[in-house]
Amino acid sequence: MQARLALEDGTVFTGKSFGAEGEQWGEVVFNTGMTGYQEVLTDPSYCGQIVVMTYPLIGNYGIMKEDFESARSYARGFIVREECRRPSNWRLYETLHSFLEKEKIIGLAGIDTRALTRRLRSSGTMRGVISTGFADTAALVERAKNCPQLTGQELVPAVAVSESYTLPGSGYRVVLIDFGAKLNIIRCLQVRGCEVAVVPPATKAGEILALAPDGIVLSNGPGDPTDVPYAIETIRQLIGKKPILGICLGHQVLGLALGAKTYKLKFGHRGANHPVKDLANGRVYISSHNHGFSVDETSMQGLDIYVSHRNLNDGTVEGLRHKFLPVFSVQYHPEAAPGPGDSEYIFDEFLEMMAGGGK
Repeated sequence: MQARLALEDGTVFTGKSFGAEGEQWGEVVFNTGMTGYQEVLTDPSYCGQIVVMTYPLIGNYGIMKEDFESARSYARGFIVREECRRPSNWRLYETLHSFLEKEKIIGLAGIDTRALTRRLRSSGTMRGVISTGFADTAALVERAKNCPQLTGQELVPAVAVSESYTLPGSGYRVVLIDFGAKLNIIRCLQVRGCEVAVVPPATKAGEILALAPDGIVLSNGPGDPTDVPYAIETIRQLIGKKPILGICLGHQVLGLALGAKTYKLKFGHRGANHPVKDLANGRVYISSHNHGFSVDETSMQGLDIYVSHRNLNDGTVEGLRHKFLPVFSVQYHPEAAPGPGDSEYIFDEFLEMMAGGGK
């Protein structure tokens, strides 16, 4: 079946559909990963977005039961150059097509994804409508122009847990505030022996401290960090009480709680090959990214925080630390999935911080 993507600037791409049928809207973004499409699709941070994969062949190893990053997919569309219908993998559970069909996600294949990516890089991320069938092109463009912006949507409550639960461990007790956490964050804590208590994003500071945690992790998640003011206030009350590690959206929310500001990037960072420099040791790590917002470095002046990591592609803030308190965060994904595990040492630093009693 024919399918189209219409962008708010009037550009239309026509190809073939796979996965589900119908129509959906969202913010159109691109991911530069050569592999890891399953982890991308099941990363809750992509809620509200139509994802374009820049690598030309997608689906060649299928979908595996072991590689999910959440119980379902929250993406609103998936665009590839070529979709593989006959994957080869000894762990194969189902094809990409059947997964998208089951998850009711519209796929679009057979378009020039290089041209689409170049447009998004030059003009910035845009709202778009993806549709199957022979819908009127002008009407699709008009609907894209009238789609809601990503900012202002209540995306975090749609992807986070609504009730707390605890995963056992013999080591430190960690409270994970779930803004749309990837499962590999939990795995990275569990493999280090941590007991992990996962709580909803609106959990109050008093309730978190009542769990007697040794440390607190702020997870990744979708959307604009300013759209969760309740979480910013909670984190502000937790600062200085327990060691805190923020990841991705958790990093941005922590920055806001500490008095900094955030801003929207032109086209964001999404992929598994971004170079990040740890300014403490001078080493460069290849890291996994998925974010469209960043902490404004100029707004950190005069605050008791400093930049700990920097993106070597565009110089943006990739990590921050408090000068006196056991508080730090990274913009990228130390848990990877997909991507290299170079930065898992961040979790080890967090354990060392808890071992020191927060000093």
